[in-house]
Amino acid sequence: MGEKPHQCLECGKCFPRSSDLTKHWLIHTGEKPHQCSECGKSFSRPSHLARHQRIHTGDKPHLCSECGKSFSRPSHLARHQLIHTGGKPHQCSECGKSFTQSLSLAQHQHIHRREKRHWCSECGKSFPRSSDLTKHQLIHTGEKPHQCSECGKSFNRSSNLARHQLIHTGEKRHQCSECGKTFTRYSYLAQHLLTHTGEKRHQCSECGKSFTRSSHLAQHQRIHTGEKPHQCSECGKSFTQSSNLARHQLIHIGEKTNQCSHCGKSFACFSSLAQHQLIHLQEKPHQCSDCWKSFTRSSNLTKHQLIHTGVKPH
Repeated sequence: MGEKPHQCLECGKCFPRSSDLTKHWLIHTGEKPHQCSECGKSFSRPSHLARHQRIHTGDKPHLCSECGKSFSRPSHLARHQLIHTGGKPHQCSECGKSFTQSLSLAQHQHIHRREKRHWCSECGKSFPRSSDLTKHQLIHTGEKPHQCSECGKSFNRSSNLARHQLIHTGEKRHQCSECGKTFTRYSYLAQHLLTHTGEKRHQCSECGKSFTRSSHLAQHQRIHTGEKPHQCSECGKSFTQSSNLARHQLIHIGEKTNQCSHCGKSFACFSSLAQHQLIHLQEKPHQCSDCWKSFTRSSNLTKHQLIHTGVKPH
């Protein structure tokens, strides 16, 4: 019982009947002796030809006992009947969810393949590929393996190094079609283009004033919030803009970069130099409306005007 005396010499598979072996042998020979009279397509087995011919005849011999719907193949009927039975034989090995059709399972499994399975133990962020996780972890380790051969500055990503190296090469790949000006980054070009269009996308929610750049809006909004994020490390004085802080810090370092071409005296601020130079020019632009006396500084005029008003300064 169960004996299979007929063995295939090609693959070693055994069959109980010689007729079964003969049918099987056609797989190896590639012979397809059964031809469709309608379209000429050939098949290795008569059962396969009979199934194919239903395409031409429209014959659907497999009937659903529940709803009466017919199918050309028993496998199609079996799949359909799962609707009535509620059977879901195709189970996902990842999450256990079941499906009536293998195709639905295959579609579902794409979700898991897209899932971010590689988790960072430091911050919990996840990534679809281990290579992405490795790159991310450089943030936590502080490692910067990509070094610039020109200046020695290091970066955690090769793309950041490539962008940095444009400083040394002077290469500016992104050109403005309006004026021909070139930029190292596309983001800089995009910002520049707004100067031609006049577009101001960034609007202040407090007063409605608009700006071409988000950084300019942020700077403007400090007027409303009173925020002064730039603090002097020497005296603690705060400023709304970094440029104002830099100018202020010249007081502490004693640097006076603005020099008078007449006498060589230097000043920390250009405005102070401009005021000083009026001495050499003998220019007195601030004139008293009462007596027409003139002064080099507006503060001196204010003091003088107290004579006419009768106010005694403290």
